[in-house]
Amino acid sequence: MHETAIANIVLNDLRKHKNVKAASIEVGELAEVTAAELEEALNALSKIKFEVSEKKAKVRCKCGYEGRPEILERGHHFSVFVCKECGEVPEIVEGNGIRIKDIEIKDYMRKVDVKNE
Repeated sequence: MHETAIANIVLNDLRKHKNVKAASIEVGELAEVTAAELEEALNALSKIKFEVSEKKAKVRCKCGYEGRPEILERGHHFSVFVCKECGEVPEIVEGNGIRIKDIEIKDYMRKVDVKNE
């Protein structure tokens, strides 16, 4: 369960903040797990409300192409992709990581005694 290990890393980062109610997570198209896999693992491990989205990959090739790669195969912990123009392996510019975008903290009402004088 590779996605469970990654979900635990995300949850550990979220635990640095007290009383997290919800979190937005961005998963790169070339990340180690898919957005759907990570969302399922996060929901199984925590009661936090998650919004998980996918960030499209962007690559830069020595042929001059810059844009989305052609993804040939994707599995746990790997992606096989090439330049759409020349078929060579390009450099990843973005879309291969997992990022916590936003968090929402629970609101608490605190009871305060007010003395009328």
